[in-house]
Amino acid sequence: EQFVESGGGMVQSGQSLSISCVASGFTFGFQDVSWVRQAPGKESEWVSAVTANGATYYSDSVKGRFTISRDNEKNTLHLQMNNLKPEDTALYFCARVESMRVSGGNYYPLAYDFRGQGTQVTVSS
Repeated sequence: EQFVESGGGMVQSGQSLSISCVASGFTFGFQDVSWVRQAPGKESEWVSAVTANGATYYSDSVKGRFTISRDNEKNTLHLQMNNLKPEDTALYFCARVESMRVSGGNYYPLAYDFRGQGTQVTVSS
């Protein structure tokens, strides 16, 4: 079971970037998957999720700027990031959601069972 992320880089504030990860070793289409990020010296932060049936959810910090999508035929997860801000600078990981809760239209990942190595996104001001 593996995720391999790609597409990270350095951009200026206000620009866009698209990152992806390719999954292998499990039935990707049957699983909820998330993007999680971690900035230096900070705890990891859930960014977005797409469920097995295609429902999408976002953290308040990225809602309206980021778009998550999945291609089950290619076992690939995407994250389109627009209007990037310096505070979006982090290592971005794909993670498979082990347990979650949906309440009031919000998605709460409770546990991940594995994640990829990550791709670095750096946004300069």
